[in-house]
Amino acid sequence: MRAMRLERVGEALRPREVERPEPGEGQVLVEVTACAVCRTDLHVVDGDLPEPKLPLVPGHEVVGRVAALGSGVKGFALGDRVGIPWLGWACGACEYCRAGMENLCPRARFTGYQIDGRYAEHTVADARFVLPLPGGGDDAEAAPLLCAGLIGYRTLRKAGEARAVGIYGFGAAAHIVAQLCRYQGRRVYAFTRPGDRAAQEFARAQGAAWAGEAGETPPEPLDAALIFEPVGALVPAALRQVKPGGKVVCGGIHMSDIPAFPYDLLWRERSLLSVANLTRADGIEFLRLAPGVPGRTEVTRFPLAAANEALARLREGRLSGAAVLVMHD
Repeated sequence: MRAMRLERVGEALRPREVERPEPGEGQVLVEVTACAVCRTDLHVVDGDLPEPKLPLVPGHEVVGRVAALGSGVKGFALGDRVGIPWLGWACGACEYCRAGMENLCPRARFTGYQIDGRYAEHTVADARFVLPLPGGGDDAEAAPLLCAGLIGYRTLRKAGEARAVGIYGFGAAAHIVAQLCRYQGRRVYAFTRPGDRAAQEFARAQGAAWAGEAGETPPEPLDAALIFEPVGALVPAALRQVKPGGKVVCGGIHMSDIPAFPYDLLWRERSLLSVANLTRADGIEFLRLAPGVPGRTEVTRFPLAAANEALARLREGRLSGAAVLVMHD
């Protein structure tokens, strides 16, 4: 089967013909139809996340069809439409797993990082972490829901009942969250890179009430700010815009160092939170909710062989919405 493989950190992915995997006990084989390209893939390829499995097939926002079942697998049938997210395995026995917080499992393994990912025509996955998807719909448009959507959903949930929500970094996750906020009656204020008028126009098209640069002040104080751009300097910038009692939630898996800031920015019961991965409950809740939210994911399609181009455009900020690799024309 065809795959795009990382053989050395910091280098381009290489096209390879590799043997199609067979599902082991508790696994399913999935024929991949679409795999979105996530900023976390960039962090793996560029070496921001330490010690990836090498060689490695990246990718963790997958839509496909069940092609074979390993022994002991229940709840799936051949041909089922499924999604595969970032969290690929957890021990099931530690205090976090027992409490339903497998995203914090100290032995957890992640798809496209410690487990071969889905920039490939077929893949195997632990059936416990495969999510059923309703039939119908466009697979490429569904793929970003498996990480950008899920992480965005968990990040928004951490913000509680916030009505005025600031979003820093208006990419794949942000444009899905903005549509969800609009559906829930929240007001969205989008903060982009300096001079990025295209991103600001894109944010307004997704329902943002206001869009400006990260250093600007929105029309009203924020109840919460969600940070998706991996830039630590945005943390004090967001705290300046959040009202007393408000929250700043960092939604990325990696961020540059947060600079020192005066305690006064955090004082008056402001909170600074992070989001770590996702749980299966997040996936089930969000994928049930998503079909009822008006709007759609904005995607740019690339053939599998163009994975390096998709990563480069994401790295350079030359995408609106999400890049998606499609396995078949």
